[in-house]
Amino acid sequence: MSWDWEKLQEQQKRRGDIPPKMDDFVQKLNTLKVPGGPFWVLILLAVLLSTTMFFTVKPSEVGVVQRFGKYARTAQPGLHFKLPAGIETVAKVNVRRIETEEFGAHLFGDRDSRYVATNSNATLMLTGELNVAMVPWIVQYRIKDTEEGPYDFLFKVRDVRRYLRDMSEATMRLVIGDRSIDEVISKRDEIAVEARELLQTELDQAETGIQIVTVEMKKTDVPEPVQPSLNEVNQATQEKEQMIYQAKEEYNKAIPAEKGEADRIIKAAEGYALDRVNRAKGDAARFRSLYEEYAKAKDVTRRRMYLESLRDVFPKLKQKYLIDEDQKNLLPLLNLESGSGK
Repeated sequence: MSWDWEKLQEQQKRRGDIPPKMDDFVQKLNTLKVPGGPFWVLILLAVLLSTTMFFTVKPSEVGVVQRFGKYARTAQPGLHFKLPAGIETVAKVNVRRIETEEFGAHLFGDRDSRYVATNSNATLMLTGELNVAMVPWIVQYRIKDTEEGPYDFLFKVRDVRRYLRDMSEATMRLVIGDRSIDEVISKRDEIAVEARELLQTELDQAETGIQIVTVEMKKTDVPEPVQPSLNEVNQATQEKEQMIYQAKEEYNKAIPAEKGEADRIIKAAEGYALDRVNRAKGDAARFRSLYEEYAKAKDVTRRRMYLESLRDVFPKLKQKYLIDEDQKNLLPLLNLESGSGK
């Protein structure tokens, strides 16, 4: 069976299956009522193509150029050249704008930031002591101003903002799960710093191209049904702290005074012991010196010691009597106190 190619092509052309050839396109251009004919149409097409070959990147942006959908290069701020539309496209990424993801509140966005109101259940968290707390927080971030930052943000993770929100919630639950309800309420700054570090680590591992600027903790509270019980616990805690403070105050008054008195007694005892030891050492040294002199001249030393003893004893006696040891009768009274005026 032979094919009638001309007849087949004519049928396909009538059905529109065969695209028009270049000659047909030129023929249609000739039929257009344009001043100057197809020449001006070609110039117009060339101008339109040339306008898509230049692009400008603002100072706060970088341009990510794709060639047939594949990453080609990153353009810094300024005027740049690219291939015509359909070959190369440019995606401009703002690396200076700080965007915001807020968990637990409903806010409206502005030109400098982006707010996302999340489900309020995201703020209900279980603490380390199995208490329920409502923990609202805000995550502020921007795209890294590096060569890899915009590329990672656009191509490495699908729906990077959704990934950021999920990881923010998971990180906050991890941090809150290691704290007590009192720490969650009173140590919000410490929790925010720890959550920021953990979240940044997870985002870097996933190559999201996001830099966390800050994590801010809002007022932490408990669900309304348990609020009265929490108030009672807080009141009891305050009373406990007050009693501890008073006890410490009394302690600081009594203990230092007792310690000072104990130190005084110890110092006095040490001084007395030192005095007694020194006096004993002096007496021993004096005795040794007397013994040495006594060994050299016993009679003279004995007489000198006798006279020194009398010199020390006589002034303490009120009435003095001298008796001759060879005389049996008493001597006439010798008044030795006459010079004293008694």
